Amino acid sequence: MKQHLKIKKFWGESEKAVRIQIYSAITAYCMMAIVQKKMKIDRPIYEMLQLASVSLTETTPLNKLFGKPNYNIVNELGGSTEPTLFDC
Repeated sequence: MKQHLKIKKFWGESEKAVRIQIYSAITAYCMMAIVQKKMKIDRPIYEMLQLASVSLTETTPLNKLFGKPNYNIVNELGGSTEPTLFDC
């Protein structure tokens, strides 16, 4: 599960918090798989999830976001592979 959903750590300690995080990760993964299939995108789902995570506050259409040539996403994240939206 950690390989495919890329859950590095759990943000909450209760069973309910862990379940919500797992269900959210599964939902995001499935939604990205649907987008990949419908738009015929030739990118790994994990890369698409990274692109979406660095573009959360932008209003870029998906076809433009995923149509960009491959580039180093780690540089987009400032050297970190962790999402910065939920850092404490």
